Amino acid sequence: MMKILFISLGCDKNLVDTEYMIGILGEKGYAFTDEEAEADIIVINTCCFINDAKEESIQMILRMAEYKEMGSCKALLVTGCLAQRYQHEIEREIPQVDAILGTNAYDAIAEALNQVLVGGTYENFHALEGLPKVKARRVLTTGGHYAHLKIAEGCDKHCTYCIIPKIRGSYRSIPMEELIDSAKELAAQGVKELILVAQETTLYGIDLYGKKSLHRLLDELNRIEGIQWIRILYCYPEEIDDSLIAAIKRNEKVCHYLDLPIQHANDEILKRMGRRTTQADLRKIIQKLRNEIPDIALRTTLICGFPGETEKKHEELMYFINEMEFDRLGAFMYSPEEDTPAERFPDQVEEEIKQRWQQEVMELQEEIILEANEKLIGRELYCMVEGQVSGENVYVGRTYRDAPDVDGYIFIDTETILVSGDFVKVRVTGAYEYDLIGEIV
Repeated sequence: MMKILFISLGCDKNLVDTEYMIGILGEKGYAFTDEEAEADIIVINTCCFINDAKEESIQMILRMAEYKEMGSCKALLVTGCLAQRYQHEIEREIPQVDAILGTNAYDAIAEALNQVLVGGTYENFHALEGLPKVKARRVLTTGGHYAHLKIAEGCDKHCTYCIIPKIRGSYRSIPMEELIDSAKELAAQGVKELILVAQETTLYGIDLYGKKSLHRLLDELNRIEGIQWIRILYCYPEEIDDSLIAAIKRNEKVCHYLDLPIQHANDEILKRMGRRTTQADLRKIIQKLRNEIPDIALRTTLICGFPGETEKKHEELMYFINEMEFDRLGAFMYSPEEDTPAERFPDQVEEEIKQRWQQEVMELQEEIILEANEKLIGRELYCMVEGQVSGENVYVGRTYRDAPDVDGYIFIDTETILVSGDFVKVRVTGAYEYDLIGEIV
């Protein structure tokens, strides 16, 4: 039986596509491996959102191409964002690649593999409209107790730094009935936490139903037996409205957690980025969320060193961060992407300055989150168990305030035997910059 190695790079939305491809090929009788040397077939689902991601994808393809040259790998397939954007470059520069599938063509993975295994090559770049048609059961790679539910594809925002609309297409919501069926299937497999993802979740349904419908989707997901947490990522702040806030409040399974990527706080920079908010708008929505949902945890992401940023604008951002006290925050250095308007802006910032600004932002955030975590000492919170520290009676968990892989953890010292996916009530007894210590109540 031929063994396939899947390598999924980039975001959780990419991971969902990978899990569907695994499901398609699993139903065709293929086996899977995590070992490069054992793989007869290697599939790399690539990312190219920023330059570092692009470099990672290219280096991974080159590394896996070596197995093809050695003869241990019979087929090398490349899918996803880098494949969509640099199809011809991959064909020309890396001839070991046998098949290239674009972002909207991952449903053709079995067809591609069949063609390659009889000695052919394969390309498929469906138009960036509609959605892939996948009937196979998705195979989870996240451990089984949580899963990402991709609710839409593409984006219509066209921020000046972002290539996503060109490689993922316009905004396309997945019909609600399909999402409900998928969520029920995930719950039947033991999934307890659904993490809603898209390039932007807050616009869900606007193309299908004529109005934003994320609040309706939350109502439906909240009814599914077995699901205990529903987490929302990638909410553009200008699209957060009263109906969404009300749905978060009335549905007990929806975590009081929102990820709202604001990118900056200076009005001039926000305008040059093509964002649709001002600092005043951001202050208003953040204050409203905290007034309406006092225990809400707010996560954001920022870009440091966007063209035209100055020390004064950076200091304005620092002041804003200090004042807003985000519960979670990630900062990234601006990466000029080919074929984006921002790449052509004249006033690019030097790399050393970007790096310094990013470091200053993250150092400030460490102070903010340490102080916030110390205020949690003594508080009792439910958490989901993620695993056990090797060789110790210490378990790793997440509270409602923490999304997997990007936020912090709570470490629980207990003699009680716990299993990943268990929910336990924990009293916070200690705090670090990002993580907590607790004991079972």
